[in-house]
Amino acid sequence: MALTKAEIIEAVAEGNGFSKKQATDTVEMLLEIVKRTLASGEDVLVSGFGKFCVKEKTERRGRNPATGDAMMLRPRRVVTFKCSGKLREKIDPGA
Repeated sequence: MALTKAEIIEAVAEGNGFSKKQATDTVEMLLEIVKRTLASGEDVLVSGFGKFCVKEKTERRGRNPATGDAMMLRPRRVVTFKCSGKLREKIDPGA
């Protein structure tokens, strides 16, 4: 099961003595800053957690999975995530 935004807000409220409204505003503000930064094409580095990067994808040939027809996929930007060594170690201590 995935961690939801509501659960993050609840954890922020409980862990810091914030009201639910303060915690909601804080989480929403953080997410808005991340979205705005990525939309401008800049990377977001969270030390000890990882790095969100915007990558440019070029036009390429693809296939419609429903019909099997060949088609051209438009150039686009995608967000990738690379976790930090500290996070990787925390997730898999033996690796």
